[in-house]
Amino acid sequence: MKKGQIIEGVIERVDFPNKGIIRTEDGRQVIVKNTIPGQKVSASINKIRKGKAEGRLLEVLEKSPLEGDKTGCVHAGECGGCTYQTLPYDRQLEMKAEQVKKLMDDVIDQENRDYQFLGIKESPRKTGYRNKMEFSFGDEFKDGPLALGMHKRGSFYDIVTVENCQIVDEDFRTILSVTLAYFREKNITYYHKLRHTGYLRHLLVRKAVKTGEILVDLVTTTQTDFPGIAAVQMDEVESTLNNAQENAFAGTEEELLEGWKAALLAADYKGTMTGILHTRNDNVADTVTNEGTDVLYGQDFFYEELLGLRFKITPFSFFQTNSLGAEVLYQTAREFIGDALPSGTDADIAEHGKIVFDLYSGTGTIAQMLSPVAKKVIGVEIIEEAVEAAKENAQLNGLHNCEFIAGDVLKVIDSIEEKPDYIVLDPPRDGINPKALEKIIRYNVPQMVYISCKPTSLVRDLEVLQARGYEVKKVCCVDMFPSTFHVETVVLLSKGMVDSRKVKVDFSLEDMDLSEFKGKATYEQIKTYVLEQTGLKVSSLYIAQIKKKCGLDVGENFNLPKSENARQPQCTQQKEEAIMQAFKHFGIV
Repeated sequence: MKKGQIIEGVIERVDFPNKGIIRTEDGRQVIVKNTIPGQKVSASINKIRKGKAEGRLLEVLEKSPLEGDKTGCVHAGECGGCTYQTLPYDRQLEMKAEQVKKLMDDVIDQENRDYQFLGIKESPRKTGYRNKMEFSFGDEFKDGPLALGMHKRGSFYDIVTVENCQIVDEDFRTILSVTLAYFREKNITYYHKLRHTGYLRHLLVRKAVKTGEILVDLVTTTQTDFPGIAAVQMDEVESTLNNAQENAFAGTEEELLEGWKAALLAADYKGTMTGILHTRNDNVADTVTNEGTDVLYGQDFFYEELLGLRFKITPFSFFQTNSLGAEVLYQTAREFIGDALPSGTDADIAEHGKIVFDLYSGTGTIAQMLSPVAKKVIGVEIIEEAVEAAKENAQLNGLHNCEFIAGDVLKVIDSIEEKPDYIVLDPPRDGINPKALEKIIRYNVPQMVYISCKPTSLVRDLEVLQARGYEVKKVCCVDMFPSTFHVETVVLLSKGMVDSRKVKVDFSLEDMDLSEFKGKATYEQIKTYVLEQTGLKVSSLYIAQIKKKCGLDVGENFNLPKSENARQPQCTQQKEEAIMQAFKHFGIV
């Protein structure tokens, strides 16, 4: 198989996040993203690494039997925002639950396979569910007209104007259309990522589901020589350039923004326009960076309500993008830890109240929902703006036992005097910093609730948590993002209790004379050594795999798969190195 080779095949399955698997005639597997099980596709091989191949989707040759007759959105397939628009919603849920269950089963210890997998909870809304969108300015093709929307699938530059996007409501679409029409008329150009010239960068729209309040923020550079911008971008087409220069906006930035504000306020909305903002951003990275924000109209925040609580949300503070789905998510998390907390009466809390840490707390949503049944809740969040909003939210809701600290979890938790009884984790997509996770584990709390928006990061952290004595008790998925491959996962973790079947014994190998056992250590001795020296928990299967690599005997029938095509988990590089260290210690190699 070579790069550039064209292959055809049927998608056998889709692994998280959106990795479709094709099996070629010679039995090799190729990953093709943005596909659906059962589709027959053609793909071009664009990556071969360590025996694994990836292909770029060229064409769907035959639809999957799972797909419906209609797509949910006219932009499906072109826009890179949604992947599963053609799948019926019940099948989307099944596929996401299957993907998470497979990831969990691959990482959870064999002796803990009796954990409860509670399936997946659906989003209360299947369309129009998002309360936040970050649209980008650009063009749909080189030197094409101004576009505003989402990146075209597979493209870093091209933008699809998504005026009919179905995952937002009508007010979002109105704001997008009004903004695009206004800046096209004024001949204002977008920021070109290669040339670093231009004015328009992003349009941030947020709208509360419960209150209907709307916040709009235009993100631009500080390059305000508007005719000059037009000339730079249109310099390849002389006739168009001359016309553009004649019609280019020649006023001040203040006049331009006043006109945009007036255009927005003249439109009709189902909700209420609460604030119109302008943010400056000259950072070359293609992200929204706040280098100063001005309020053009109203205020720089709005209010949303979740589970009876009211939250003040600012332009850049983290808040779940599906408000109604967030109620399902947080209710699930509250139920997971609820049995361990008091009933909620003042007397019960005074006697049995617990201290709860809400780490990666954002605007304090989880902390405030746990506050009524906790002695104290301490939230830690690195974004200062979100922390200030959390403090205001707690006052707004009359909660006096919440404390919010701004800073990196890794650095902050060492300075907190209180020790937690329970911990809730809701980290960013990349999961928890390994050093921070070690500090969290040292609190030795009896229970943790881990909320994850990226299952692959979750299972990586679960490996460490299990190695330190935590067991997975419950897992539940919540679909916060219909039509996309994203899914939230809630996990209840508990410290294993000693019972008649399990007895925890602490001992050290450091002072033991192992000379007579050199070269013939047992599997249990190897496991104990690896755990004590590295903190990693390895299985007998992994030890056997490394023995085979070293040409050592592992027994004729040791850990044979139950069926011919059964898939066995493979030892990671980190664990292989730890096992090899144990082999050398015991004189096996």
